[in-house]
Amino acid sequence: MSAQPPASPSAHPNGTHRVFNQTPPLCGHNLYASDQALRDGVRRYGAHWAEDDLQRYGEVCGRPEMIERGFLANRFPPQLQSHDRNGHRIDRVEYHPAYQQLMQLGLSEGLHSAPWSAPGRGAHVARAAKYYLHSQLESGHCCPITMTFAAVPTLRLNPQLAREWLPKVSARSYDSSNRPYPDKSALTIGMGMTEKQGGSDVRANTTVATPTMDGYLLQGHKWFLSAPMCDAFLMLAQAPGGLSCFLVPRWRPDGSKNPLPLQRLKNKAGNVSNASAEVELHGALGWLVGDEGRGVNAIIEMVAATRFDCMIGSSAGQRQAIVQAIHHASHRQAFGKRLIDQPLMQNVLADLQLELEGSVALSMRMAQALDHQDEESQRLLMRLGTAVGKYWICKRTPHHAYEAMECLGGNGVVEEFITARLYRDAPINAIWEGSGNIQALDVLRALGKVPEVLQAWDAELEQSAGADPLLDQAVTRLRDQLADREQRQYRARALADQLALTMQAHLLVQGADSAVAEAFLASRLGCSGAHSTGTLPGGLDVKSIIARGDPAIG
Repeated sequence: MSAQPPASPSAHPNGTHRVFNQTPPLCGHNLYASDQALRDGVRRYGAHWAEDDLQRYGEVCGRPEMIERGFLANRFPPQLQSHDRNGHRIDRVEYHPAYQQLMQLGLSEGLHSAPWSAPGRGAHVARAAKYYLHSQLESGHCCPITMTFAAVPTLRLNPQLAREWLPKVSARSYDSSNRPYPDKSALTIGMGMTEKQGGSDVRANTTVATPTMDGYLLQGHKWFLSAPMCDAFLMLAQAPGGLSCFLVPRWRPDGSKNPLPLQRLKNKAGNVSNASAEVELHGALGWLVGDEGRGVNAIIEMVAATRFDCMIGSSAGQRQAIVQAIHHASHRQAFGKRLIDQPLMQNVLADLQLELEGSVALSMRMAQALDHQDEESQRLLMRLGTAVGKYWICKRTPHHAYEAMECLGGNGVVEEFITARLYRDAPINAIWEGSGNIQALDVLRALGKVPEVLQAWDAELEQSAGADPLLDQAVTRLRDQLADREQRQYRARALADQLALTMQAHLLVQGADSAVAEAFLASRLGCSGAHSTGTLPGGLDVKSIIARGDPAIG
């Protein structure tokens, strides 16, 4: 493709100019067909039966009108209407129609319920792949989808609530109307854990739950209430028996408003399409989920599932970032030839694709473990894998978004280009549901409380023993580091780093693409010192690696 020369000024009497050597918008491509890393994961981890549906949905998510909805949902963020025009308290959050359309799309596809409603071989892998495709449209509205999905195991702890709520929570439809939950056929679930004084230390929560004949009355506040127009929220509060978990509806069963006045919406750097509120609880009705004093245990499965979705969502962010970079480099010319044909740009693009390859492999392997939680080894692998994966993938995504944005040059930071939004959204998953230190400490907690998790992890890595000297050496170093208990907390991040890298390397070695495995090992395990993007060693098949992410292929 050759660049067209600018037209002479005389050809344009109004003094304007022709636009040339600019990249056309990326749309109309199939997000699944062009993503070889995802397709490999789907086939390898047991969801090959879902490929026709994923091909269909990949085409849907590539449509121009779907992409535009993501832009509109961010251009017109939610607005809080605390009172109506006559002064009545209504506590309603209004969203742009594009946000509601994306919610309807995601829920109609079963992203919130499919593996629970139709469990089976590869169900979680198939759902993870579809969620990954959907998240590339826009990440903010995925928050209530994830919370609704993740709430199911926790709600099952109260059989009476489960019978009443789960059929509507699992319904493949979306009802955004502001009315009592008994009148609706489809419900969404949010959560409010964080308080001003505690943050991630939920045991410091001060909200009090007082038992009554009909349930509990909650008095206190929540610093972050995610998606405040959900129909109910899982919350932690101090009951007489200790910190406990409650389902708090937005409307009471008699049709009256539950006293949950919204104080304000957070003005966030990213995730702007999704409302996050501060809320007071003025004797709000709630129902106990699990036992009194066992609130953390009740909520832990929901937290594990939301962290798993953080892995998938951040991987999706990486995918959308690299696909934009490859698309741009395939069209943009500089110094006489396309960017994608220039060796240094090839180094950067291949490196960004390698990051995605590792993220997708780890996410899909954990989805497979989730599909087999009845097996003790897989349950243990999932316990450590969600902590490691959430830490590593989400931590790597902001820099990945920045490097992809830089590939577009000045256009990359302009809001009309999706890369600017990807960069703003990238830190969210790394901070929410347990920031980096919390996740690294959770890795140590898992290793300390359940030593068997390390045995399951080691057994997984052992499948690649002898496959490559670099991987063998890295696994040996990891075992030595884990055996050294001195200053373990101080070294928690370093340990999490190595747990992630060795597992990703193992999964890629076990995969079908030798060029990806060789390059990942050489750049992540074979280089000394810090690894900066675009510093891959020589002799690697970077062109075939880039081709695995090219939206024009597939």
